[in-house]
Amino acid sequence: MTQSAPEALKGEDWAGEMGERWLASLDRFEGMIAPIGAALLARADYAKGERVLDLGCGGGATTLAIAEAVGPNGAALGLDIAPMLIAQAKARAAAAASPARFVCADAATAALDEPPFDRLFSRFGSMFFEAPVPAFTNLRGWLKPGARIDLAVWAHPRDNAWMMEMMGVVRSHVDVPPAVPRAPGPFAFEDLSYLEAILTEAGFGAMEAVAYEGEQPVGGPNATPQEATAFALASMAAGRILAEQGEAVLAAARADLTAMFTRFHREGEGVMLGCKAWLVSAQA
Repeated sequence: MTQSAPEALKGEDWAGEMGERWLASLDRFEGMIAPIGAALLARADYAKGERVLDLGCGGGATTLAIAEAVGPNGAALGLDIAPMLIAQAKARAAAAASPARFVCADAATAALDEPPFDRLFSRFGSMFFEAPVPAFTNLRGWLKPGARIDLAVWAHPRDNAWMMEMMGVVRSHVDVPPAVPRAPGPFAFEDLSYLEAILTEAGFGAMEAVAYEGEQPVGGPNATPQEATAFALASMAAGRILAEQGEAVLAAARADLTAMFTRFHREGEGVMLGCKAWLVSAQA
């Protein structure tokens, strides 16, 4: 086993490296989390004419769906800090002749020249703020009084086999510094009491949460074990950690990841591993 430096788990740079990684595997990322996004959209149940802000919109798939739901008299605005993802989202909207619009900005500090929104939506885009209370306070200023927010956030890693199985393999090859609880990142809001405290301090109330539990296809629907391995190594922080240890460690980890994913592969579905997320709503 090779010792990894603590800085190997530095926060995601969504305007840079992580944005490029997401863009390079956009279809696989979106295919992997699409069922959770669909569940959050169904829970939000948008009405015609509503104005909706999509926080951390990525490649714009959810914003396009929201635009269709709210119709021509509504508005769907996707916001993301990653310029390469916003460029892709704009291209998708143009190709689909969608009225969805997109802005590249840091939601924690930006001021939008927009009328206030009726709703806010975020599929895994709200957990990365360095200072979450000021960020959510800023977001609240973009909303009408009483506006509803709908967020999907990951539950604890132990409830997400897709993460636990991958990290089990990674840790057999390299020492990984332990995660810092509540640090910005995918699992920052695993503790709902922490999220509720943030929202309350930022001026939101009436938080409710339901669990989404199921399986998700690692690397997207119908991915082979080899494709799931390539996706994990190219797109996730674990791949960067392993690559820093040299080709021998990376090759051994690649073989072990492929063997692990093979155990969970089902024909016609892909590499199916358990997942749990919280679908959270609150009122401004």
